[in-house]
Amino acid sequence: MIDRVLDSKQRAAAGRLLDQESAVRRNVVVSLSGAHAYGFPSPDSDLDLKAIHVAPTERLLGLSPPPQSAPDRIELLDGVEVDYSSNEIQPDLVGILQGNGNFIEQVLSRFVLRSSPEHDSVREVVKRSLSRRLHRPYRGFATGQLREWEKDGFRSAKKLLYVLRTTLTGTHALLTREIETDVILLLDAHGFGAARELVEAKRRREKSELASEVAERWKGTVGRTFDLLDSALERSELPEEATLQR
Repeated sequence: MIDRVLDSKQRAAAGRLLDQESAVRRNVVVSLSGAHAYGFPSPDSDLDLKAIHVAPTERLLGLSPPPQSAPDRIELLDGVEVDYSSNEIQPDLVGILQGNGNFIEQVLSRFVLRSSPEHDSVREVVKRSLSRRLHRPYRGFATGQLREWEKDGFRSAKKLLYVLRTTLTGTHALLTREIETDVILLLDAHGFGAARELVEAKRRREKSELASEVAERWKGTVGRTFDLLDSALERSELPEEATLQR
């Protein structure tokens, strides 16, 4: 799967950084996020790597517990910009039970760069814990992205795509129990194939701006994705609350 979205130079840069980070912490999983995982990378998009790690037991039981996250790292390696961040697993699991889509996507992503035996176990736990609580975080994040698009003057293709990606990922999860971040698959599955014009614009240039007529058209259309998300909540067969029972 990674071979489909990253070229050999990008894979080598990511692997080099992850080798270094793996020497200082034990990663449960490292997943690709951002434009490459969402289906609209441009030639100058950075690699956004999200990790979950396990702190040493002695640190967890000590008087000074370990930090909940590792220092963020942004490196330019052989011309490839790599953005790496990692969270300790305990707060991530709490967030997952609360429906935090970012953490859930890290575990259930199809775009995994590094895995572990623990990842297999955590993945099954997360699948069982999916609930209607997904709706609120996805809607909240999408609303924030919509405000960013509005503040930008409705010009940014990227910011609009983030709105669509977030609402449709949430909709898809509530209806199918599956996490899908690739906007191309989501657009076709949920009746927004016309948004391929946005993907094409973003793939050409990271800061691609929409023509005024395109922006006007989407100003009147983007609200339908929120309606879809709300409707998916009503129709979802997921439990109201997270459960770890089989």
